[in-house]
Amino acid sequence: MEYLSPSACPFPGLAANVLEMKVREGSKIRNLLGFVMNWTGQSVRQVVFTGSGRGITKTISCVEILKRKLGGLHQLSILQYKTVNEVWESLETEAKPNSRVTVQKTVPAISILLSKDPLDPLEPGYQAPETPPNPGYQPPHSSCPEAKRICMKERPQWK
Repeated sequence: MEYLSPSACPFPGLAANVLEMKVREGSKIRNLLGFVMNWTGQSVRQVVFTGSGRGITKTISCVEILKRKLGGLHQLSILQYKTVNEVWESLETEAKPNSRVTVQKTVPAISILLSKDPLDPLEPGYQAPETPPNPGYQPPHSSCPEAKRICMKERPQWK
């Protein structure tokens, strides 16, 4: 089990102008993507998305949407665990004064690097960019060629 330190980037050797996006459960996807889209037009060539706990699904959604919008992005994903300290304070009563309980939780975390530049394909968690679809390709209209399409006007009336 690999643990993530609170402020460490799991991708060593990144350039200084990498955009880091920390995704939380309450983050709005349109706000995150709007911010990233404003920066990717400039000198930013790499973006790191990180999320933990309940923010993992939103992190993955942001990455997948961004990959479809921009296209040609190399991806490197790392799954880790993160230790979170939760402090619970009990209500003050006459029998017990204010007491605190600290609980350490281990939550999953994901870090995803998206890059316009090629990455090492032998690195675990690497995904190559999707190839654009062939513009001349036409998907088949029906798996059954003899199927007849019925218009609303031609549909028989049931009595």
